[in-house]
Amino acid sequence: MFRRSIYRYALTLLPVLMSGCFRPAIPISTGPKYPVDLFYADQSPGRTYDELKFLYITDEKPIEQNQRIKGGRMLGRGNTMLDKDALMGKLTLQAKRLGADALINVKYQYFTTATVNGYSLEGLAVKYKQEREVN
Repeated sequence: MFRRSIYRYALTLLPVLMSGCFRPAIPISTGPKYPVDLFYADQSPGRTYDELKFLYITDEKPIEQNQRIKGGRMLGRGNTMLDKDALMGKLTLQAKRLGADALINVKYQYFTTATVNGYSLEGLAVKYKQEREVN
């Protein structure tokens, strides 16, 4: 009985002890780095800013053969995370060229029909106001 409880205790404690020995192969906190700050529709920069320009990109592509309906299921539809990151990079570069510090109210939408896949990505390019020091 005592021996069984020791084994249970050791098996419960072992994963906790071992988890400190290993680091994940892909760090969880690393994401794409963009040239400007991004704030989605429910976020705010927390700084005052001047609005520069509303930016918008959209595209539609015909559905490829491997994306067609098979057995009643739509397979291979949509953008991958890499595709979305590339699109976001494109929008942030447009903002940076305008002199923006951030994109706010960023919205990404994806849509699919029987014949096309499409997306739209939008955001407002803004320039942070300089904060004055009070002496």
